[in-house]
Amino acid sequence: MGKEPVTEQFFIDKLTEAKDHFERALDCKHTEFDDLYPYMIEHPQFFWYKRYVAWSELLTITSLCEELSFNWRQTFTEHQIEYLEQRVMSAKVLDFWFEKNEALI
Repeated sequence: MGKEPVTEQFFIDKLTEAKDHFERALDCKHTEFDDLYPYMIEHPQFFWYKRYVAWSELLTITSLCEELSFNWRQTFTEHQIEYLEQRVMSAKVLDFWFEKNEALI
C-alpha cells in the first residue's frame, strides 16, 4: 500500500505546530529546541537564537503553503499576516505578535 499524498491539511497542521513553536519561543517557554541544544541555555544569546530558529521554520512553512496555494492566512491575525509577509523578525514582531500591547502604540 502506497503513501497517502500530502494534503493541504497536512501543511496547515505543520503550520499550526510551527506557530505554536514560535509563540512558545517568544514566551521563553520550553520547545524542542531546548532538548536539541540544552547547553545553549547557559548562553545569553540563546533566546534570540531560539526565536530566530522558530521564526525561520514559520516562514518556511508559510512560503510552501503560499507556493502550493494553500490557505495559510486563516491561522493568523491580520497583523501577524503582515509580519509574515514582510518576513523580517523585527522588534515590532517580537513586541506585538500577540497584539496585547498594540493599544500602546
